[in-house]
Amino acid sequence: MKLTRQLLFVIAAACVAAVVVFVTISRGAEREPDACVTRDFEGSRFIVCTYDTARDELRLASRDADGNYLRNFEALAAHLGADTSRVRFAMNAGMYNDASAPIGLYINEGEQERGLSRTDGPGNFHMKPNGVFWQDENGAVYVTATDAYAAEPRAARFATQSGPMLVIDGALHQQFQHDGPSRYLRNGVGVRDEHTAFFVISSGVVSFGRFARFFRDELNCDNALFLDGSVSSLWSPQLDRRDESADLGRCPATLGVHDMNWQRLLFE
Repeated sequence: MKLTRQLLFVIAAACVAAVVVFVTISRGAEREPDACVTRDFEGSRFIVCTYDTARDELRLASRDADGNYLRNFEALAAHLGADTSRVRFAMNAGMYNDASAPIGLYINEGEQERGLSRTDGPGNFHMKPNGVFWQDENGAVYVTATDAYAAEPRAARFATQSGPMLVIDGALHQQFQHDGPSRYLRNGVGVRDEHTAFFVISSGVVSFGRFARFFRDELNCDNALFLDGSVSSLWSPQLDRRDESADLGRCPATLGVHDMNWQRLLFE
């Protein structure tokens, strides 16, 4: 089954006097740090984009004003209009079917569109344990294995399910070889603490084992989740990069504001 993808976008927040709803006011320095940086690890290169809950607001974006799915960065940019200049980064995040419907849990602003999937099947999504990247109603971010997520009630503001888990409570996924023969462009998300998430895309092909170790050993993430493979894509205005793709599916987004702000963005 072909899987399509969802998008994540992050926008910088700056110190402001007043904002409208659904935005995050910056509590940091007057000038925001770079959204995305390049890191080298075990001979591979990765681009790491940081989401800081004290500075940015992360949101999901899936459809435009007419209800059409945002399937690529061009469509996302058109949807954002003048606010495009405020995007810090955008990245696909999650697996969807040919109709752009999620194949696992999908919650946006507290509204659940699809329930948690615990079924077996083919492909990376079903390489158990898979997991959920989610943010609670207080703004804390988590990566949680699917069974652990299902074990107790969750008050999620947004959530997206994908798989496999890369790191589970500090341990690598049990099916990963140290540096196995499966090499693809990959992207994923890891959580260092309740306030910091790292969205990472490899600059070249990389094994699951090395990708997982990068999150655990280099970024100090006890839990990390694989998001996509060979068609992983990044939009980083700072790096002057906007990957083209025929179908990105839906989008989680981080947003901020400078002066007047829009509910979906973090603005510079």
